Amino acid sequence: MTETTAQTASTRRPGRRRRSLAVAVVLVVVALVVGYLAVGVLVYDRLSAIKPGCSEANAANTPASFTLQGVDTAAYGMPDYESVTLPSREAGVALSAWYVPAAASSDPAGPAVVVVHGHESCKRAGRLLLAAGMLHRAGISVLLIDLRNHGESAVVNGRYAGGTREYRDVLGGWDWLVAHGHPAERTGLLGMSLGAATVMIAAGEEPQVAAVWEDSGYADTDEAVEAELSRYGYPTFIRYGGYLMAALISGDDLLGLSPIEAVRKLQGRPIAITHGTADRRLSVAYAGELAQAVRDTGGSVDPWIVEGSDHINAIADRTAEYERRLDAFFASALGER
Repeated sequence: MTETTAQTASTRRPGRRRRSLAVAVVLVVVALVVGYLAVGVLVYDRLSAIKPGCSEANAANTPASFTLQGVDTAAYGMPDYESVTLPSREAGVALSAWYVPAAASSDPAGPAVVVVHGHESCKRAGRLLLAAGMLHRAGISVLLIDLRNHGESAVVNGRYAGGTREYRDVLGGWDWLVAHGHPAERTGLLGMSLGAATVMIAAGEEPQVAAVWEDSGYADTDEAVEAELSRYGYPTFIRYGGYLMAALISGDDLLGLSPIEAVRKLQGRPIAITHGTADRRLSVAYAGELAQAVRDTGGSVDPWIVEGSDHINAIADRTAEYERRLDAFFASALGER
């Protein structure tokens, strides 16, 4: 080998090493990104997937006859109900619902409330039916709906979108009540658990919703997702991959709407907030965050924080007081019956 050839070869070696190193770095970065997105798919699938139908424990419940452990529900039965199918505000989504009109002696154009369940629940849930029974006893018509992908409503994609799509189902129920003679200014919403977050978003998107009762919901969506990941033992930083996968797989913008932002759109409309201090699913701190957001925008609210109650269980632990507060709130917000 000549001296010139040797020098040329030695000059090429560092260049090749740099190129090889660059390729290796790119491959590592690609592998990390692919791995992160793969985990995002798994997490999104784990936390958003829904089994349609209702749990066996609630399968026999109807407005006429239902059970709830620790509560005598006989006085809250609603025998005169009808099964209806109604459209969501999102085209092509059919919703299953029960309509329970107020007693025949009541004003047919009187107050009404859409009653909304949470994640992987349905309109047959005992606590939900008990709340509806309380409203009905107070002379308020009620509409219990199954959100999309839940209960007997249409299965759209088998996933829950944190209320960012489901709020249109709530407003479909609200539209149905208004179309059937209940004035908008006398028609409100009630939601429990993730249903509470959904009715909050719905009220924020529809300025004519008269009032909202939210029981054991969350405030900021990203904060709630982070807490949910922690509850299942996942590292919280992977939530961003989940948000991306939600957008790519289902077209859902999970951060596009949130209950706390919806509260800021209420502009003084009545809201009631209740939460138990022993809630193991959604932190009682969310109630304080929502209440502060109401006050920050000039509204007024006095959250009912129930000592020792677990998730959405204040209605069973403090049934009589729950009914008194519920009746008083909607009497003030929707008008006397």
